[in-house]
Amino acid sequence: MKLQQLRYIVEMMNNNLSVTSTAENLFTSQPGVSKQIKLLEEELGFAIFERTIKNKTEVTPAGLQVIKYAADVLNNIDAIKAVSADFKSPNKGDLRIATTQTQARYALPDVIKNFMQKYPDVTLHMHQGAPNQIAEAVVKGQADFAIATEALHHYEDLIMLPCYHWYRGLVVPKGHPLTKLEKVTIDDLAQYPIITYTFGFTGRSELDTAFDRAGKKPNIVLTATDADVIKTYVELGLGVGVIASMSVDPIKDSHLVAIDARTIFHHSTTKIGFRKNIFMRGYMFDFIERFSPHLTRERVEQALIIKDNDKITEMFKNLVLPER
Repeated sequence: MKLQQLRYIVEMMNNNLSVTSTAENLFTSQPGVSKQIKLLEEELGFAIFERTIKNKTEVTPAGLQVIKYAADVLNNIDAIKAVSADFKSPNKGDLRIATTQTQARYALPDVIKNFMQKYPDVTLHMHQGAPNQIAEAVVKGQADFAIATEALHHYEDLIMLPCYHWYRGLVVPKGHPLTKLEKVTIDDLAQYPIITYTFGFTGRSELDTAFDRAGKKPNIVLTATDADVIKTYVELGLGVGVIASMSVDPIKDSHLVAIDARTIFHHSTTKIGFRKNIFMRGYMFDFIERFSPHLTRERVEQALIIKDNDKITEMFKNLVLPER
């Protein structure tokens, strides 16, 4: 049994069982991948992958178990390499962050700027995507940290730590009728077309939940994953924007009016997640604490020992999170 063979079967799983994509990603040949997988199957005495009657490749039940253990082995090897790198060059390496556009654009810039000034020899890689893509990137080892709010069920295989609460706000053009009201209610908002995030992005589910609580249906006319895109169409008069309050810049967005919506929508919680078997390098602890000062190295290390998100939630239940 060779590490190369384990890497091939894990990469097959990561590439939707495509030999072509696996070979391309590993810079090798398709026959080479197929041969090594066949040799591993012969050594194990059962098939990891099999062809169905519809000529479709599927993973066998036993194969799923093998791939899971193979992924653990490869992750542990990466951890050993990280231990070595941390010993030889503690302030040199890579940090890969998977997150949404809102976090990348509005929550992370100052953190990343200060981090890079302290660690000029650490290369930062930013991956943006939907919550399921973010979770998948970290689970597969393509990213170190996931930073997200929505669809946290995607992150069951990761340790998730609470960072901060954030609130939604409304944005409308100057002179809009909602700007004349002392306090905007959900009944008021229900009278207008709404432009907001695509479902599954940046706390969108709370908007739907809030309307459900009120027994109403939102008139959503346009959705986008980017708050700047939403503001563009609000400026055109196509609807009322419902976005994260932190994505409104008083100077850059001076042509729009921001309205507090805390009485309409509940807060959402942004979390940072990582693999349960990760070796956390020193600068990784530092990044987490810069992003969320209450997530000290001691607390993160404790979470790595616990490894159970329910127990971790209990650990943080009395902690007052910052708000944005």
